[in-house]
Amino acid sequence: MAETKLSLKARRSPLTSEREQIRILSRTDRCSPFEERMRQAGFDPLYATGISVFQMNLGKLCNQTCRHCHVDAAPDRREVMTQETAARCIEALAQTDIPTVDITGGAPELNPQFRWIVAQARALGRQVIDRCNLSVLLLPSQSDLAPFLAGHRVEIIASLPYYRSAQTDAQRGEGIFEKSIAALRLLNQIGYGVEGSGLILNLVHNPVGAFLPPKQKAIEGQFRRELEHRYGIVFNHLYTITNMPISRFLEFLIETGNLESYMERLVNAFNPAAAAGVMCRYTLSVGWDGTLYDCDFNQMLNLPVSDLTPRHISDFNPAALVHRRIVTGNHCYGCTAGAGSSCGGAVT
Repeated sequence: MAETKLSLKARRSPLTSEREQIRILSRTDRCSPFEERMRQAGFDPLYATGISVFQMNLGKLCNQTCRHCHVDAAPDRREVMTQETAARCIEALAQTDIPTVDITGGAPELNPQFRWIVAQARALGRQVIDRCNLSVLLLPSQSDLAPFLAGHRVEIIASLPYYRSAQTDAQRGEGIFEKSIAALRLLNQIGYGVEGSGLILNLVHNPVGAFLPPKQKAIEGQFRRELEHRYGIVFNHLYTITNMPISRFLEFLIETGNLESYMERLVNAFNPAAAAGVMCRYTLSVGWDGTLYDCDFNQMLNLPVSDLTPRHISDFNPAALVHRRIVTGNHCYGCTAGAGSSCGGAVT
């Protein structure tokens, strides 16, 4: 998986178009429509069961340009959530008892509103998750970020595809593995991942290629042994996430001739138990511009929540959203394959 330096948008790739991505996914030969498969499994239409995760995507700006990124985030992207939209999110959150605020990007920490959002959400008594790429902690402008996160008891979910540099750098860019290890050591030094500290550090593993992740428990054990033995690093849990066939990972699949076989792999691994527990059933995703989605993946394909419900944070109505009908497409096979995949790892 070769490194890329610019976003799809900066390279003016046809895959910048969400419609083009959806068109490609709908025409793969080995993939029956997702809705048809869900109907056979008794899950069509699919409805939300509640909202326990309020996920905020603060934008596409990132200090890395990872090869598999479903957001097409990069240093050349400028779309970020404004103070006004961030304030509307906090106002909406205050109307509810949603327990968890999941902050993602891009590198969400680079948004000027990030620390204000964290402080406000914590003041409301909510658990806050920061989806961190690790290298952002080493930027000179973010030298006080780690103590800030610890001071607000923010849970960190950090991307680390593998415990060896070759695989990680191939996916996330040259030298990123070394920076990730330095950042993990920094987090351990202030208590993150250390038993008894109460500072939670979870890692995310996603495959460096066109295959499904291994069993979560097994690969967690490997990571725990190898990171502690090689680098003295500890962490709480490891989540496995399936690469979604959209955006830059879709580009990789097309360029390597793996699209049809990868979709066939996802379809053949469809798991009704995983389908029953997909994260869109309990998550509400807010885009950088305030648009509401069922998940971060639908957000990147510009598939907002059903038109029967409010579609912008300024019209937030929890009663209308809590049991909404979920919008699905063939990319959803990525969440229902094998043990399932969600922002919290395997589903089953």
